[in-house]
Amino acid sequence: MTKEPDGRRRPHTDGLPKTEPMSATQVRQNAAAKRMLRRLVQGENPPTAPMSIVDRLAGSPYANPMIQVGGVDTSARKTIDFALHLAESMFRYGAGALEVETSIIAVTAALGLKHIEVDITNQSVAINYAPKDQTPISLLRVVRSWTNNYAGLSLVHQLVTEIVAGGVGREEAVRRLEEITRSAKPFPRWMVTVAFGIFSAVFVGVLGGGPGASFVAFVSNLLVSLLARQLGRWRTPDFFITASCSFLVTFIALLLWRFGGMVGIQIAPEIVVVGGILLLLPTGRLVSSVQDAINGFPVTAAGRFLSTMLTFGALVAGIAVGFVVVAMTGMEPIDVTKTFPPTYPLWVVIILIAIAVLMIGITEQTGWTLLLPTAAVGVVGYLVLIGAENLGIGQRFSPALAAVVIGLLGRVVALRMGAPQLVVAVPAALILLPGLTIFRSMYVLTIEESEILLGAGGMLNAGAIVMGVAAGIVLGDTLARPLTRGQASNERRRARRR
Repeated sequence: MTKEPDGRRRPHTDGLPKTEPMSATQVRQNAAAKRMLRRLVQGENPPTAPMSIVDRLAGSPYANPMIQVGGVDTSARKTIDFALHLAESMFRYGAGALEVETSIIAVTAALGLKHIEVDITNQSVAINYAPKDQTPISLLRVVRSWTNNYAGLSLVHQLVTEIVAGGVGREEAVRRLEEITRSAKPFPRWMVTVAFGIFSAVFVGVLGGGPGASFVAFVSNLLVSLLARQLGRWRTPDFFITASCSFLVTFIALLLWRFGGMVGIQIAPEIVVVGGILLLLPTGRLVSSVQDAINGFPVTAAGRFLSTMLTFGALVAGIAVGFVVVAMTGMEPIDVTKTFPPTYPLWVVIILIAIAVLMIGITEQTGWTLLLPTAAVGVVGYLVLIGAENLGIGQRFSPALAAVVIGLLGRVVALRMGAPQLVVAVPAALILLPGLTIFRSMYVLTIEESEILLGAGGMLNAGAIVMGVAAGIVLGDTLARPLTRGQASNERRRARRR
């Protein structure tokens, strides 16, 4: 064996294969193989890499916003202030947290701000802007009031679309947002009051009530609407407003049941009360809370859900007090198991459903152009409900299935009309809520104390249906997203041409 200069012995290599230096091609192939193996093991991105906030826009109508390079804002403070004003308006009009967040991200990105963070709670929106080597800016806006204004929400949605498409600068956007927030609602108060009564009247007809029951429902709900407006002027908390309204409609229906026979008027109180309490149910807030919970906004969802439960509690409390007061007059027991055969043929019921959804749209201040499409979606949802019940799907699952269809069609129609899904889906889905179950359960809980378990079971069943409807609307919206990507792009192209 040969020796090294330092005296160490070389290992014996006679039996090993001879090695040759790798060529340039082999080196490149080896590097490519290592990269492929690394991707298989690690994925495209390292597992701890932070997610870009603009990636939150994936699946929304504002994906890939057009950055206005030529007119990037030199004042980040003004852009952030505009984004907060936009978010406050959307929250006041009933938008969900995800829609508010995506709108903020899309608008700020389009106006040149790339390093922002958004934090949304039930009543506040905070934006933090921290570019590298610059002084960070943090602003917060608290939302202190809410109102029914789906028309305003649709206009804000269109404004965001045009900003993202690159057709509107910041100064013009500020001016247009001020016009939206200061403009009058599409329908005056008297029309909303009349719509409240008409909805009750036609829905009583859907449930099986005759013209007499519809007339009573119309008059009683006119009074309910006037009472709610007066209590609002006195700045009464919403809890007591809802409780007072549900008490009034229950009190009138039970009084007619108690004393109406003396004058030849015998109207089942259940269907009269149902026509009045459906519009008192916080459907929009419930759908938004479920949507926020599913989309990863637990704090916002918890706050909205608590508000929803308080409103629901006020509703049933008012009904219970109405039962107790009228029972003191010696009211005869009500057969809560009684069913009501259809008073009108199916084609008349479908027309009544369309009118009911139209009236709901008016009470929610939906824009004129969206009323008929919303009514069409509501009719389709009702037909799905009837079909599911005839197939024996069940009392709980049938409304949820109809809500999925309404949520899916609502997103398709809303994007085509330049509005968010909530504006179409919520009014169309209101007819699915279990008003009769709520009334009957509260009667058993309040009057028939021996059947308290039956009443509690009925309330749990009603709660399950309400939650199923809300979750169905959100599921329908999710299922429709792959189908509406092209519509979102077309909407942005139309906005760009304008």
